[in-house]
Formats: sequence, structure tokens, C-alpha cells
Amino acid sequence: MEDTINLLGHALRKVVGVLARQQGWGLAEGTRVLAERAGTPELAASSLKAALDLDWDDPAALQQALGVVLVAVGRVEGLAAELGGGQDPAVARGLAAARQIQDQDTVVGADGIAGLRQGVAKNRRISIEDPQMRHGRKTKSVRIDGYKRHVLCDLDTELVCAVGVTAANVAEAEVAEQIKADLQAQDLTLGELDIDRAYLSSSLVRDRDPKLQVFCKAFPVRNGPRFAKTAFTLDFDQGLLTCPNNLTVAVVPGGKVQFPAEVCAACPLRTQCTTSTRGRSVQIHPDERLLAELRAAQQTPLGRAKLRERVKVEHTLAHVGRWQGRRARYIGDRKNLFDLRRVAVVHNLHVIARQPSPAKQAA
Repeated sequence: MEDTINLLGHALRKVVGVLARQQGWGLAEGTRVLAERAGTPELAASSLKAALDLDWDDPAALQQALGVVLVAVGRVEGLAAELGGGQDPAVARGLAAARQIQDQDTVVGADGIAGLRQGVAKNRRISIEDPQMRHGRKTKSVRIDGYKRHVLCDLDTELVCAVGVTAANVAEAEVAEQIKADLQAQDLTLGELDIDRAYLSSSLVRDRDPKLQVFCKAFPVRNGPRFAKTAFTLDFDQGLLTCPNNLTVAVVPGGKVQFPAEVCAACPLRTQCTTSTRGRSVQIHPDERLLAELRAAQQTPLGRAKLRERVKVEHTLAHVGRWQGRRARYIGDRKNLFDLRRVAVVHNLHVIARQPSPAKQAA
């Protein structure tokens, strides 16, 4: 992925290139001539940072480079207006991309000088060529740039039944509509759902048929050295929550239960429960019953064995990843979804080819 300086340079270089073609120039020569005419000759270089010729170990160099490139944005806009090329869609897209990068990556300080933004802007654009690519994270330490692929496979046959592609910064649960569309197109229904817990908030789970079984490793419940939520007794049928000291209050799914402050203050178990002067509070998930069932299941050998069956999905993802590669082949999520479908078909053909022949099955 390109940094802010190179993203701005990339967008502006594309604009100057389009203007050069409009004027009847060749790309290389026209870009050089028009970049010099605009007062931004560094845009014609193969490497913007090389053309700037700064000591990048010097902290001041980045600020100087940013200033040069931001000035270039205005100058290229002026060049486009001067040449009458601003109505060209390619020119408009390039200038819009440059302004988008400027807005998302820079801030103007109290001294009126623009500097790089601290942290990452929400929904930050990371590519000029592919405007749909985004930053994302698999964990706190593992970053993803581009897209995420999602696969639903049949645990019995190991065939891939549905796939989805989302930008890297989109939550896993958001792929549910793509998965549903694939299942509906094949007239398939879910018999059970073995999922990663990142998909627990998806509509596949939220809007599930009451008969659909969900198997998933639940999120851990922690509260430091004090009573966790699991120390409380939840009566789902009556809608009641009972604390370790046998005080019962009503609960609402998706809401927060607040125990009375005066009762908690006099409770003999207070030091083991809360330090809040307002009393102990417990957050109730909208699908708390399911989470409780999942936590209970993984405490049993049978439940843990069931969770291990999902390793087939991880193997499928590994196979698909090996054939498709780690880099997106195309621009945009639509074409990359098509590519994922292609790879899923290849995977399914491999799975079918591994099956024993009918004669061996009969024997």
C-alpha cells in the first residue's frame, strides 16, 4: 500500500496523464511537459520521493514533502481548468481522489499549516486504482489491506456452498446477505451453523429459524478478580437475574441491569463484586440465551468435540487461499467476488475428485 505522499502523487500523475492525452501528447512526454507547465515537475518522475530528493531520516522532510504535494493538488486543479479538461470523468475522478486523500490524511493545525493526521481516518482509502480497498485487522497485531474472503462449506461433503467478499474494514457479520443470496440461488437451507464467533452478530444468527442449531466458541466473560456475569443466575423464561447474594432483578435482552446502590453498599460480597458507588451493573446481550448455551456447551467434552469439527472450514479457507493467492487479482469487490467463486468451483472439483469411485464405495 502507498503512503499519503505517494497516494497524492499517484492521483495527480494520473490526472496529468489524461490531460496530456487530451492535448495529443504521448503519455511520458506529455506528462513531463504539462507537469512543468503546472509548476509540479516532480509529478513526471518515476518516483515522486526520489524527485523530491529529501533526507527521509530527517523528521522535517516529511512535512516539507507534504507541503509540496498539497501545493501540487491546487496547481493540477488549475491546470485542468486552464486546459478545459475538468469535465473528463477520468480527470474528475483523479482530482476527487486527491482531495479525498488530502481530507482523510491531513489536518490543519492552529498555525494554519497542514500536517499528517495522527491515527487512521475511518474508512480510509488506501489505493488510487481500487477505491474500494480498505485497511482492516484480523487481530490487534495483524493488519489486512484490501479485502476479506468468506467461505461457507458443507461439513459433511466439504464442498463450498457460498462465498462472500467484503472490504477489509467491514465486520465479518456484514457478509451474511451475500451468503444468504448464494444459498437462496441454490435453494439450500442451513441444517446447522458452525461459525467463528466474529459472525455471531450476523443476520444468519440473529434471524435464524428456531430449529437451527448454532455451534460456536463463545466470547470469554471476564471481570478481573471480581464476579463475572457467569456468577449470576439468569432465568430466561421469567426474565430475571439473580446475583451471588440472591438478590433478583428483572432483565431486558439487549439492556443493562443495574442493581440498587444501597443494597450493593450493604452486601457482604461487595468487595468480590463491584467497586462502583452506583451498585453492580450487568450488560445483557440481545441473544444472551444463545451465548449462555454456547458457554455451557464448551464446558463439556461433547461440546468441545463438536467445536473441533469446524477445523474443516479452516482447511477449506487454506486451500482456497492457496489457489487464489493473498493478493486481490482485480479492482473492486464485484470482480474479486467473481474470482472467489471461480476458486470455490476449483476447490469443489478437487473435493469431488478425491471421492472414491462408485465401485470402491459399493465394495
